[in-house]
Amino acid sequence: MGKGDRNGTNETRRKAATIRDVAEAAGVSLQSVSRVVNNGPNVTETLRERVQAAIDALGYVPNMAARRMGGSKSFLLVAFNDREPTLEKWRAGRGSDWVAQMLLGAMPRCERDGYHLLIELLDGHSARLAARVDAIVSSLRPDGIILTPPHSQDAAILDRLAAHDVPFARLSPGEGDDRGYRIQMDEAGAAAVATRHLLALGHRRIGFLTGSAAYAVSGERLAGFKTAMAEVGAPIGEGWVQQGEFSFESGLASADALLALAERPTAVIASSDEQALAMLHRARDRGLDVPRDLSLISFDDTPPIGFSLPPLTAIRQPTAAMAECAAGLLIERQGYDPSGTAPHVLPFELIIRGSSAPPHG
Repeated sequence: MGKGDRNGTNETRRKAATIRDVAEAAGVSLQSVSRVVNNGPNVTETLRERVQAAIDALGYVPNMAARRMGGSKSFLLVAFNDREPTLEKWRAGRGSDWVAQMLLGAMPRCERDGYHLLIELLDGHSARLAARVDAIVSSLRPDGIILTPPHSQDAAILDRLAAHDVPFARLSPGEGDDRGYRIQMDEAGAAAVATRHLLALGHRRIGFLTGSAAYAVSGERLAGFKTAMAEVGAPIGEGWVQQGEFSFESGLASADALLALAERPTAVIASSDEQALAMLHRARDRGLDVPRDLSLISFDDTPPIGFSLPPLTAIRQPTAAMAECAAGLLIERQGYDPSGTAPHVLPFELIIRGSSAPPHG
């Protein structure tokens, strides 16, 4: 290697910019830069823009270890997700759009404020659950925990986090335990809206596929369905409600049972997109046209739903928005009360597509 090559290499190995370099470039004190970087108090928008411009120009990257040592914050959030269902979908090559939507909401929010987000998979049925939670909190010292269902309704996990005095935000937590930040949509209201859509089309024989009983949202959605049916005096026939899981395989079993009834429904609401797709497959196996012979509504509205034939009418769950809200609440930590705060209820949408129509004949 020649001398010129060595010089060129040395020139590209520039010394990493320091916080002092940023302060000099911005014409402010070290303390001012530190307040901006650490989202501290008494920072004007003018100061923030000035310091950020210097950071961008110099390519300054705050040292995470130094930030953690310099204050009480760790600049880290941890999300607890249900272990087995997540791994099962990943192993099957189906991924998990729910997890993807959660990351879509939470990660950019963390990035904006200089935070990092980690996902930890927890088995709520493990005998070592408490020890696992203790180990995560003790080793990572996160500024907050995002709890996804069913962990968001698990009192044992909430107890351990409360013992560590760690703030937590709960997505779709269900009723009965008000602790921490609660972020949710009106699950019962969404199911009622879906049911009323079918009732308005003229359906009275409507079936319902429930999700896992381990998730509070399953019971809430079923309650909303029953409420809407009762409003118009529509009976719910025997076998029209099928207890299942949120998976495709469970949806196939529920669809087989529902479509084998002597008096089958003319419309079905599924508690997940995978269940709805399973119902669509089984309907076609039996020579039933959707929506001519069977109307179908799904929950969640993940991308495959819009590409199915026909595209499925669905309740769009604001998963990304809920995760973004959870991350923001934990980062800002305004009004946090471990004993509970008012829930943050985000709006859902009914997306009407080609799978719902008036009953035929």
